[in-house]
Amino acid sequence: MLILPFALLFILFTCIPIITAFGLSLTSFNVIETPKWVFFDNYITLLVQDDIFLIALKNTLLFAVVTGPISYMMCFFFAWMVNNFGPRVRSLLTLVFYAPSISGSAYLIWKLIFSSDMYGYANAYLMQFGIIQSPILWFETAEYVMPILIIVQLWQSLGVSFLSFSAGFQGVDRSLFEAGMVDGIRNRWQELWYITLPSMKAQLLFGAVMQITSAFSVGTISMQLAGFPSVDYAGHTILTHLHDYAYERMEMGYACAIAVVLFLLMVLANLLVQKILRRIG
Repeated sequence: MLILPFALLFILFTCIPIITAFGLSLTSFNVIETPKWVFFDNYITLLVQDDIFLIALKNTLLFAVVTGPISYMMCFFFAWMVNNFGPRVRSLLTLVFYAPSISGSAYLIWKLIFSSDMYGYANAYLMQFGIIQSPILWFETAEYVMPILIIVQLWQSLGVSFLSFSAGFQGVDRSLFEAGMVDGIRNRWQELWYITLPSMKAQLLFGAVMQITSAFSVGTISMQLAGFPSVDYAGHTILTHLHDYAYERMEMGYACAIAVVLFLLMVLANLLVQKILRRIG
């Protein structure tokens, strides 16, 4: 009875949509007409004939491989650092580090920094120090798009995982540290490895799931900063490809196939990371 409310919500808003998406991915569906069965034609087209999807897949995997581990370590490091301060300073620093992840004006700030004219901060400082002679078209030049998106994602990455790790550090039993000193632990690094990390397994797994999900579901950042579509599809990800077919072309069957592939990538990545983290302790 206690788990029933959560179970109903989970089935209604998670399980049923996943099953529905898989079913629609086997159809040709334009929202207006009745879905027509095409079975695995959408997947064949997606993986064999859709060159733009392959670009999006490459960009997404690159984004996930770079930002996922780095943002995970950043969340852990800053949470560990903040935990060493007193309650008031800790609360203030937690707000400072967490604020970018919920800031609605973040994209406006970064568009101002990397504005393509001489009034953008990046161009202004580079020209002032004589590094460049004319403004760089940051989001109109393919080679700059992905590095900038990675920087912005890392800047926004101290979100729920950071709060989870902070709570995990606060929840470690202090008596374990005293027992560790008796057993021969002599420095903070040994405390971290032998006591703190094993005591935070739940938070570490939760943080990994959240960081993997955010790393694979990059779309809004690309569309807000690099435009849609981005130049030479340099910032095109699986989620922007999904947005294209779902909301621009209204090809819901094909869009569901993209969503299923993205879902499977997330599941495989989560299983791999959880297997690694379970070895801790």
